[in-house]
Amino acid sequence: MSDAFFTPVSGFDLPRFAGVPTFMRLPHVDFDHSRFNEVQIGLIGAPWDGGTTNRPGPRHGPRQLRDASTMIRAQNGATGVRPFEAVNCADLGDVAPNPASISDSLARFTAFYDRVKAAGIRPLTAGGDHLCSLPILRAMAAGAPVGMVHFDSHTDLFNSYFGGQMFTHGTPFRRAVEEGLLDPKRVVQIGIRGTAYDNEDRDFADAVGIRVIAIEEFFARGLSDVMAEAREIVGSNPTYVSYDIDFVDPAFAPGTGTPEIGGPNSFEAIKVVRALKGLNIIGADMVEVSPPFDTSGATAYLGASILFELLCVMV
Repeated sequence: MSDAFFTPVSGFDLPRFAGVPTFMRLPHVDFDHSRFNEVQIGLIGAPWDGGTTNRPGPRHGPRQLRDASTMIRAQNGATGVRPFEAVNCADLGDVAPNPASISDSLARFTAFYDRVKAAGIRPLTAGGDHLCSLPILRAMAAGAPVGMVHFDSHTDLFNSYFGGQMFTHGTPFRRAVEEGLLDPKRVVQIGIRGTAYDNEDRDFADAVGIRVIAIEEFFARGLSDVMAEAREIVGSNPTYVSYDIDFVDPAFAPGTGTPEIGGPNSFEAIKVVRALKGLNIIGADMVEVSPPFDTSGATAYLGASILFELLCVMV
């Protein structure tokens, strides 16, 4: 049972438009806080898009997601889960990136998550571009590779961009496999679609045993069947969940840097997360919300809702 200190501020006690916004109105507990070691799930902002190769903006995602998440209430209306009563949750603040250096930012991220892991806290991260996942995995998968359920319209398995640049938002999971952070035979990528330069990423997936489920297969087989296979692939061993908001059709989530048409709607976007219930989830992220392209704020609210669904299955 969660401690009352870790209970979000209720909209009945303070209007949702008032107060300092934290993720889901949770207490802000940084590394120096006296109750840091009591946190069980920590929500973390990753305000960095140094891996973006076209339309920037996800560095502003965590701030907008915090604001949108003030709409989240105590109970999941579909599943009945009340996560804030089940475990101690807190907003751990933001990783402090170096906007002038990719290598230094990657090191800062891993150092931050090393401390989170050492405290026994499972991280739930709001990005940031998808390169953010790599340094998180460097901390969370140190010592043994983990499985991964990956929702995206892109595989992010490319080797390099622009003449040998190895660290972009299109390469994190290629690096993670090469570094022994991911067990490729326990990785499933769902929703892949869109135009392509070539088949390099798919060829790599086939070579190492990553299961890629294209959007055509997702819709032909149906959500329940696909998610049953995903659960079978990762099994009961430690698993990371990475959710790119561009998994969702841009009609419902236009505020992202690399939108691809023909994706799931907003209801399907949360149903796939609910299908992860019971997995051994060691951490999760939701990335690529880009406020400059989210003029209505709808993408951020969907992103905040996905974060809440992820929290519920982590609980």
